[in-house]
Amino acid sequence: MSKKIVVLISGNGSNLQAVIDACEANKINGDVVAVISNKPDVYGLERATSHNITASVVNHKSYDSREEYDVQLKLEIDKHQPDLVVLAGFMRILTPQFVEHYEGRMLNIHPSLLPKYQGLNTHQRAIDAGDDVHGVSVHFVTAELDGGPVILQAKVPVFPEDNCDDLSARVHEQEHRIYPLVVNWFCDNRLSMQTVNNQLVALLDDNILDVTGYAS
Repeated sequence: MSKKIVVLISGNGSNLQAVIDACEANKINGDVVAVISNKPDVYGLERATSHNITASVVNHKSYDSREEYDVQLKLEIDKHQPDLVVLAGFMRILTPQFVEHYEGRMLNIHPSLLPKYQGLNTHQRAIDAGDDVHGVSVHFVTAELDGGPVILQAKVPVFPEDNCDDLSARVHEQEHRIYPLVVNWFCDNRLSMQTVNNQLVALLDDNILDVTGYAS
């Protein structure tokens, strides 16, 4: 059965577009039923409406606390009864209560080879550290920031002459390849998050994935 996907965004929505395109090409056994942004007037909302997908805004500036905001966001998401919540450049730290509500059915994409460079400014941090390899990780969302079990990573080279924009563009290209793939694994019931020996792990086809994900 086709899965219902809700995508959360904060901006341009290029990963949203990659997921929509994969759904429309029948490369994902699911459909994006709603797109929700925490910011008004971002281009990702136009991407949604151009594909006749419900688009809405739950503006974080309208709420006094993170907890209040997350309660309202949860209500908006649950209107659509999603099987999967996909964070695609959603720039909010989520409360533990919110994360627990969607445990095992919320994915995020992070522009580093986790556990390296959790948080922001990952490309510049990789350049400043003199890394010769950088990349992107898709992972399950847990209460720990960028700390959920990694599902899949893609690596890119870092060249001596790279600036932040160069590296970001190279990483984005890989993001648009691996995120739809992981979303489809979930929609095909191949992917799950479980506790094994008191540790949260990602499983693909009932096999426990390495800490750096499938490609390792």
